[in-house]
Amino acid sequence: MTDLSGLRPVWGEVDLAAVRANARVLADLASPATLLAVVKADAYGHGAVPVARAALDAGATWLGVALVEEGAALRAAGIDAPILVLSEPAPAAADAVIAHGLTPVVYTPAGIEALAKAVVDAGSDPRPVHLKVDTGMHRAGCTVDDASSLVDAIAARPELVLEGICTHFAVADEPGHAYTLEQVARFDAVLDDLDARGVRPGLVHAANSAGLLGEPSHRYDLVRVGIALYGVPPADALEHRVALQPVLSLHARVAHVKALPAGSRVSYGLRYELPRAGTIATVPVGYADGVPRNLGLHGGEVLVGGRRFPIAGTVTMDQLMVDVGDTPVDVGDDVVLLGRQGDEEITAGEWAARLGTIAYEIVTGIGPRVPRRYLG
Repeated sequence: MTDLSGLRPVWGEVDLAAVRANARVLADLASPATLLAVVKADAYGHGAVPVARAALDAGATWLGVALVEEGAALRAAGIDAPILVLSEPAPAAADAVIAHGLTPVVYTPAGIEALAKAVVDAGSDPRPVHLKVDTGMHRAGCTVDDASSLVDAIAARPELVLEGICTHFAVADEPGHAYTLEQVARFDAVLDDLDARGVRPGLVHAANSAGLLGEPSHRYDLVRVGIALYGVPPADALEHRVALQPVLSLHARVAHVKALPAGSRVSYGLRYELPRAGTIATVPVGYADGVPRNLGLHGGEVLVGGRRFPIAGTVTMDQLMVDVGDTPVDVGDDVVLLGRQGDEEITAGEWAARLGTIAYEIVTGIGPRVPRRYLG
């Protein structure tokens, strides 16, 4: 069969040395708490297996996923570190949780019962679970009032061991927000109640990337680091708390060049007008690859020859156009959409700011049509 890899001149570069450097910095910051590297959503678009291995090499002791399927894929790749499934699996997935040696978060009686039954069916030794308490995010987790009864439900099943208890902060990306302190107070009240009953799980955790960087007193025993591992600050206010290295860059090569007169309009909707005679360079990457359709309409730029040039008009599904003015550009010239070229750099945070979203959405949106090249 003909090898079709590399035919399209578009690729993402994932710097695993940067992953390791970030993991070391974050692990040192979290200490004596341990580090859980969140690699859900294919490691935020960076590649779950290589990123997981790099993070574990550099100090992470746990991995976190959103889906049972994601944990199973890590196991299939030979990764044997503890893997936390961050939301309670559906009862139908309980057998797979046990079969792949995953550690589930639980917060309903049905979830607890399904997992206990799966342990029995598998003939397995008792398996650990983490109880998730909703202290104010209101996305997932048991209520504060129900935590005690669910601890009892877990204790009543000899197939299960309460290894951890956790919650999730809603506004940790706004340092000093009073609501985070309210959540901590509710969580600590649950812990105090369990302490009074002689119950203290070995792993207590609440902090995500923003919590680690912005709320040092709330790190407990484990921190769950996602976006910071990839060198992206979780919020502008936290950008310079530690030195992080961007991990993902997005590259392409010019596919077509065309000289146009002043006043020419470009792309769908004809929303971009050349202010003067110049050159339009077509780049073979588009919104099907994760470049937002309206990025050019909000001032988005790319780098060619170490200089910034505007995206001309609407990004199309497979291509975008760049106004390079009177700068000489040839087919095959390198284009950087995210990353550094010369002295200039375009970050996921810049795209997010232009589009009124967050950098998480940018990096996770770089789709599977973009092959990843792993460096370091």
